[in-house]
Amino acid sequence: MKPLTPLQKRLLDRFQDGFPLRPRPYRHIAETLGVSESAVLAALADLDARGVLSRIGAVFDSRRLGASTLAAVEVPPERIESVCARIDALPGVSHNYLREDALNVWFVAHAEDEAALDALLTALEQDVGLPILRLPMEAAYHIDLSFPVDEDAPVAARRCA
Repeated sequence: MKPLTPLQKRLLDRFQDGFPLRPRPYRHIAETLGVSESAVLAALADLDARGVLSRIGAVFDSRRLGASTLAAVEVPPERIESVCARIDALPGVSHNYLREDALNVWFVAHAEDEAALDALLTALEQDVGLPILRLPMEAAYHIDLSFPVDEDAPVAARRCA
């Protein structure tokens, strides 16, 4: 993969959190970084095309929209790609990460209510033939989950393939 440009590094470091909620957010980002709006859009388009970005959007309290759970599954190494593709294809999956542990695939699933969430996860278990550990939230904590773009920085998790 080609290295990130200085602008891309600045974009990712400065706007992983705190995306501006304004009528012209990309113009505001450009002004903040001292570049043109078209340069910001081109840098983001390149990051997206290269698979560096998983999404651009708001973070919200999913409990207000229905039911959600953190889920984990032990996937044999030779099946990681296919199982992750099935998880990523599900409506309501907002995160999907590989971990270096026996439970090596973790994701967050959302649905309109508990029954729909259970049906979604049960169908996934049947589809991939693997049991899914459901870890519903007991208490909410706000954490700043952003990743430095410095290639030498340690990373606790990486995006699922």
